[in-house]
Amino acid sequence: MQELLISKRWPSAYKEKLQLYSFPTPNGVKVSIALEELGIDYEAHRVDITKNETWTPEFLSLNPNGKIPAIYDPHGPGGQPLRLFESGAILLYLAEKTQKLLPSNPARRIETIQWVFFQMANVGPMFGQVGFFHKFAGKEIEDKRPLERYVKESKRLLGVIDEHLGAKEWFMGDEYTIADIAHIGWINNLVGFYGAAELVEFQNVKNVQAWLARALERGAVQRGLKIPDGP
Repeated sequence: MQELLISKRWPSAYKEKLQLYSFPTPNGVKVSIALEELGIDYEAHRVDITKNETWTPEFLSLNPNGKIPAIYDPHGPGGQPLRLFESGAILLYLAEKTQKLLPSNPARRIETIQWVFFQMANVGPMFGQVGFFHKFAGKEIEDKRPLERYVKESKRLLGVIDEHLGAKEWFMGDEYTIADIAHIGWINNLVGFYGAAELVEFQNVKNVQAWLARALERGAVQRGLKIPDGP
């Protein structure tokens, strides 16, 4: 593996392995869960967003947008190194690289990607705003209209997911895919870390509850939710 600027701050002990630069946030754990599910040999580096480490020159050399997660795969397409950021793009890349977690049927494949995009465009932004206005600095804002707006939309999105799941085991029926992985961290955080279960009336989306319980029973999910761990 060629010497990378990012490796000067986060040295690699195994340069031939895929390198993950992340933090255990809902977006970060998408990639660690996928890597654990796929059994890919990788090395994880903790990029502490609470210390603004994503805005250092070293991290920005890998992701100019200054957000986790990002990866460096020394064995990318055609055997060439690949630098990649954006959690949804990384999920799709890993699934295509291994030919796993993504249906081979063209119609089911694009439907799976559709749900990944749904999470990226809707679930992440809305649930994240609920977390900010309910748990973090936003709760100090006297005007409650922002929180009410994001709670209302989050309820609607949970309803969309609940109706889609119906009696399904996973987003794509009996096939566990990157569509499930994309949602696990966000829904788990909403009702857990953000403490917003009652706020979004999580008790009313029984199908989502059952799906989340199934997901959290998976060993790869349990491991991935804790990667990268603390120092």
